[in-house]
Amino acid sequence: MGVDEKDFFREATLKLCSSLEIERALHQCLLYIRRFIPAGQVGFHVYHRAEGVVETIAHATPAGGNAASMRIALSARGKRQIEERRLVRVRLIERLGDDPITGPVADRLEAWDLSAVVIDLVLEKTLLGIFSVFNNGKQRFLPEHVRLLSLLDKPCAIALTNSLRFRELKNLKERLADDNRYLQDELNKMTGEQVIGAGQGLKEVMEMVRQVSPLESPVLLLGETGTGKEVMANAIHNLSLRKDGPFIRVNCGAIPASLLDSELFGYEKGAFTGAVSRKRGRIERAQGGTLFLDEIGELSAQAQVRLLRVLQEKEIDRVGGSETVRVNIRVIAATHRNLETMMAEQKFRADLFFRLRVFPISIPPLRERKADIPALVRHFILKKSREMKRFQIPSPCPDAMARLMAYHWPGNIRELENAVERSLILDRSGLLFFKEIGMQKSLIAPVPGSVPRQSTHEPEVFLGLDQVMAAHIRHVLDQCKGRVEGEKGAAKRLKVHPSTLRKRMKKLDISFGRNLVPSNGPLA
Repeated sequence: MGVDEKDFFREATLKLCSSLEIERALHQCLLYIRRFIPAGQVGFHVYHRAEGVVETIAHATPAGGNAASMRIALSARGKRQIEERRLVRVRLIERLGDDPITGPVADRLEAWDLSAVVIDLVLEKTLLGIFSVFNNGKQRFLPEHVRLLSLLDKPCAIALTNSLRFRELKNLKERLADDNRYLQDELNKMTGEQVIGAGQGLKEVMEMVRQVSPLESPVLLLGETGTGKEVMANAIHNLSLRKDGPFIRVNCGAIPASLLDSELFGYEKGAFTGAVSRKRGRIERAQGGTLFLDEIGELSAQAQVRLLRVLQEKEIDRVGGSETVRVNIRVIAATHRNLETMMAEQKFRADLFFRLRVFPISIPPLRERKADIPALVRHFILKKSREMKRFQIPSPCPDAMARLMAYHWPGNIRELENAVERSLILDRSGLLFFKEIGMQKSLIAPVPGSVPRQSTHEPEVFLGLDQVMAAHIRHVLDQCKGRVEGEKGAAKRLKVHPSTLRKRMKKLDISFGRNLVPSNGPLA
């Protein structure tokens, strides 16, 4: 044939290693070897011993390559033959349809009458797979053709190994992306996209959230402890263009100062004792998403300097590292402290303060948005009842709701949630009494700026008739799972016509049908 074996080996190897997409590499290799060998098709095959299945992972003809997986079960004779130790690694099969191993593959490819050269691909005494070359249907393979193809056993083994590892990495990447989407969906279910009180006590706050969410500007959330700053940060993230990216939360007050740098910025292997491998920090993990810095006022002076660089330059240095890492993140910070006072006392950097305070949002305490208390109470009752596996959903008695509305809630929404859980534990009937509310002095010091209480006893508060009626209708709706009509509907239990009930609900501003606030919605 007048072909130099070294040139053939070099050129064919270059074609096989030209792409990690094995079907493209196979196609390029076939186009080259057809100049010297009557080849019509080539393929890579892997044998799965546990299943007794041959999988064709790539196949190429002069028209192009195909990477679609084709799995074919072998007969008992074929499995026995492939599992027996064979000394001949390169074999010439005169007719594919007659061989117990290649027969099923030839049947799928309609290549019964073709001949083939089959090469076992072995690396480090491990059989990786098979490289097959079918003839063109016109010319037979000669011994010199088999000799040339046998030169390609190692390059084919390496190409197949790289392809299998590449395929595994792609599968792992897709699985990781799918897991990330699933976790983000679960977080959205927990935090939700609709904030309770968005149409009442938080109306102005939510308007500001909608304005800033689509932008990249930093946001500073201000408010007392327990007002729902993290929920608001979640809402900004979910309404932003980064909603498909990660939402990474850092509680700056919960991480010791000695560990803060390594937690935020990560570290390199060997940076300190115990750093046995590289670790990405929270900032790097937020790549493409949102970094939420809760309790930003607790940051150390050194961490404030490094965070300022993140905001200005969009880059970080891992602890013990010399490589600068570019980051693409949005920063949302939150605090219950007065940063301006801290700045005046030189406890918080002025340049960092003004970088973070591009768009401040103040979240009002619960005592200033008491109209949201009934909706929040219903939400917590449903949430905690599911956690406690209570089949009967209780509701607060009218007197209890009056005391809840009159209480000043120094612990804000977190205190309200705890009060609901405590009452669910103590009151096992269909009514919640909240006996501890208003009957004992709060252990929490009064919040500066709040109205001082004139007496140790809460004044008696009377609910209007509409409020009592609305509470009873909501309780019945909860028992009926939001259903108005039918045998199991609220109208049946209340002994009124469904249309009459809907009119009364509309008058009392009670949502129903598609407008009903979901029980697993977020809170703030």
